[in-house]
Amino acid sequence: MKNLIDTIKNIWRIEELRTRILITLGLLLVYRIGSFIVLPGVDSARLASSSTGGGGLVEILSLFTGGAFTRASIFALGIMPYISASIIMQLMGIAVPAVQKMQREESGRRKINQWTRYLTILICVFQAPGYIYATIDSAARPDSQFWLFTSVIILTCSTLFVMWLGERITERGLGNGISLIIMIGILARFPQSFAQEVVGRMGPGGGGLVLLLVEVVLWVLIIAGCILLVQGTRRIPVQFAKRVQGNKQFGGVRNYIPLKVNAAGVMPIIFAQAIVLIPMYIAQAFDDPPQWLIGLANAQGVFYNISLFLMVVMFTYFYTAITVNPNQLSDDMKRNGGFIPGVKPGKQTADHIDELLSRITLPGAIFLGIVAILPTFAQMFGIKQGFAHFFGGTSLLIMVGVLLDTLQQIESHLLMRHYDGLMKTGRIKGRTGAAYGMVG
Repeated sequence: MKNLIDTIKNIWRIEELRTRILITLGLLLVYRIGSFIVLPGVDSARLASSSTGGGGLVEILSLFTGGAFTRASIFALGIMPYISASIIMQLMGIAVPAVQKMQREESGRRKINQWTRYLTILICVFQAPGYIYATIDSAARPDSQFWLFTSVIILTCSTLFVMWLGERITERGLGNGISLIIMIGILARFPQSFAQEVVGRMGPGGGGLVLLLVEVVLWVLIIAGCILLVQGTRRIPVQFAKRVQGNKQFGGVRNYIPLKVNAAGVMPIIFAQAIVLIPMYIAQAFDDPPQWLIGLANAQGVFYNISLFLMVVMFTYFYTAITVNPNQLSDDMKRNGGFIPGVKPGKQTADHIDELLSRITLPGAIFLGIVAILPTFAQMFGIKQGFAHFFGGTSLLIMVGVLLDTLQQIESHLLMRHYDGLMKTGRIKGRTGAAYGMVG
């Protein structure tokens, strides 16, 4: 306990770190306040009493906005249109050679960022009317074309403002702003969800305190497993040849290439959920959907979870293949005079890296698939839906990845000023990248 207090004191002594933390907390507070401001003209009392429909789909979409989605807030769309635009541009960088070439240049990356912002506006313009008609009950909103027009503008501008908040946090605060905004939206639902679980367990027939403690212990173990998944790496030794320039000798050192067990991050779960939710979207279009479609859209059904697991495994391999390029790693090593001991440079090195990557990706993909379907198993064992979302899936992986990355930045500030790190042994290995791999 004393070490923890000393660490907090050391963090607070560093003026730059203290300023960054306060700026981050202040901007996140602005985002949370905005998520409670309802769209002008919407009757919040009627909205709360009316049924918006959507079921599990609305619950999933609302999770990433901290409840702003179901409150018809000005921040209802949150940062997700920007995430969608970033994913589209990331996939274009894989499929379009011209965009891939631009990603290697500083000026090209700035242009891609500008295109991403324009694409975000376009997505908001199309997504906002769909959100208004599908989520806000007709009795709670005005029946006016002018109101619809102004609401679309407000939702679009609010998303751009949230995006600006994220960029300011990244620039002047601590951590990746976009990732922190998503994480704070997820964490905002945790106190209420946990309180509901406590009340349910302590009530009649709930199982009591012992069962609640068992749930908490299992939840902590799942978090520990996710941390191992995020930080797990396989280090490939690389030897650099000695070379002499003038009177100086360079090279002759051994380094390592860290291959992540989960190089794909949270992207496979996002892609897989987007596909398995399609039957749920189609079922909402019918007044009386057929039984087979209801079975496909059932988030607790066998087919849904088997499909989700298999798609997560498949997309993990797919996204790892497009994220880590063994041929490029081999060429870079050869260009810098490096080689893997016992492996010839060139094609054999690329094949060796590819084989190792395939081996370590398999357990990572299986574990990621299990994490994706854990919330369903949690609900099957009597855990309420709100708290079950924190037992796995996208939300848990994002929280673990973002917190590790933020703690790693805090630790780097401490080490730069000759303080001890956050832990006595070892160092925190964060994961750079917005939203835990969602925005590259």
